Amino acid sequence: MKINFKKIALFALGTLAVLAIISLGINWWINAKLPQLISEKNETPYEIKYKDLDISLLSRTIDATEITIVPKERSKDSLSKNGLFGSVERVKVTHFSILSLLFSNKIAANTITVSGAKITLFKDNDKTVNSTKNIGSQVVAPFQNIIKVDDINLENGNFSIVNLKNNKTLFSAKNVTIQLDGIVISENTLAQKIPFTFEKYAFSCDSLLYQTDDGYTIKTNKINTTNSGLEVDQFSMVSKFNRVQFVNQLPKEKDLYTLKAEKIAVKNMDWGFKEEVLFFRSSAIAIDQMKANIYRSKMPEDDLSVKPLYNKLLREMPFELKVDTLAIANSNLVYEEEKTFEKGAGKLEFDAFNLTATQINSGYQKTKLPDVVIAIDCKFMKRSPMKVDWSFNVMDKTDAFKIKGRILDFETGKLAVFTKPYLNATTKGTFEQVYFNFAGNDDVAGGDFALKYSGLEVTLYKNKNPEEKSKLKSWIGNLLISDDSDGELLQQKVDVERIKEKSFFNYFWRCIAEGMKKSLI
Repeated sequence: MKINFKKIALFALGTLAVLAIISLGINWWINAKLPQLISEKNETPYEIKYKDLDISLLSRTIDATEITIVPKERSKDSLSKNGLFGSVERVKVTHFSILSLLFSNKIAANTITVSGAKITLFKDNDKTVNSTKNIGSQVVAPFQNIIKVDDINLENGNFSIVNLKNNKTLFSAKNVTIQLDGIVISENTLAQKIPFTFEKYAFSCDSLLYQTDDGYTIKTNKINTTNSGLEVDQFSMVSKFNRVQFVNQLPKEKDLYTLKAEKIAVKNMDWGFKEEVLFFRSSAIAIDQMKANIYRSKMPEDDLSVKPLYNKLLREMPFELKVDTLAIANSNLVYEEEKTFEKGAGKLEFDAFNLTATQINSGYQKTKLPDVVIAIDCKFMKRSPMKVDWSFNVMDKTDAFKIKGRILDFETGKLAVFTKPYLNATTKGTFEQVYFNFAGNDDVAGGDFALKYSGLEVTLYKNKNPEEKSKLKSWIGNLLISDDSDGELLQQKVDVERIKEKSFFNYFWRCIAEGMKKSLI
């Protein structure tokens, strides 16, 4: 049989011509449809514009530059700023689905890379507690109607949330880089705390600011985080109120916190939400060069609510928390208490503070847990070496604990801020050695206390007028006690009932105060 090469060649050329026409048709259709999808058929509440749009069927890429995003409501009211506003230098979509563009109003692609984004979400109040809900409803949900993508890369982005009424920045993150792989968005995910799921992520930014709903400003410098770890530089949490403002707006006593840290590192981190319940796990959290200040004013009314011990606080935590080791190094902890602004605050300071805590767990869905074990090594009042060993079990419903330690070479006059309100006395002299070994629960505590001291002089104050010295009581007091322990370590047994409206540290201090009282008076 004779092969007709001419017919074959004509058929091949015809096929190629048809394919070329189809390709040109598809290319024309997509080039016509994509702008419509972005603008005319855009069903989101946002108007999207761009300067240039380049589509390549051969490489299946879409490249857009100089994109702007504004709410459609802005066209009706030029002064309206509620919603999301943004500009993006470039968006590149790779490996997009031609069929998805031909037969649906959605771009389906493998990867989208966003460069130079500047995005601001304007809100009509200061509340940030529902920010994830806002992001889900105002950002993620609308744009899922335009594009479905597996991976997202963000380069050099700047994001903020602003109260449009007072132009106050509630959140900002600068020079953000994000990589999200394996993204899934659905009706179910949009209703969750995080409005999408992902397999892997990486996030970094040069600085972050966040205004909490209770008046604190959180700031950081560099942040780097992935699925398995987090590093934060120059962390700070500072109240927007000064002390006078803070106290004047309090109905009851409440602590004011100032926290700063040079570096925070979280290792082997695993977190997320399981059926709307948070879980957080880490093998180690390290905090370096922390400066923590806790301030309490005694001017507001006492808070008489029951203060649970740490066993119960962790046991009743409504989510899973698991930290194998927490290490705080090279830090400074200050507690200040103030009766009046005129007299100023008394201060307890723990310098060169190092803490290691192991097996920190919440009791959520647990029946048995190992003991939380805490070891502290520091300088009390910047001078006296102090060591403390403290342990308790989260699942022990009696809230039992053990705490023991020692303080050496302590100048007693520095403790007046606490001896005066509890013992109605101040002292001079040196506690050369202080040892304590207490065990307790939610009701009672007790144990051993030992003291060796020298050069002691006591000043007692009048009961009805605690600010006025009682010369008679002071004379009798100094007559009844020795100015030293004659080189001996005086040992006492201590028993204290817990005041449940007070904190654990008040409980612990009353054990120390009882031992001092028995040793000195």
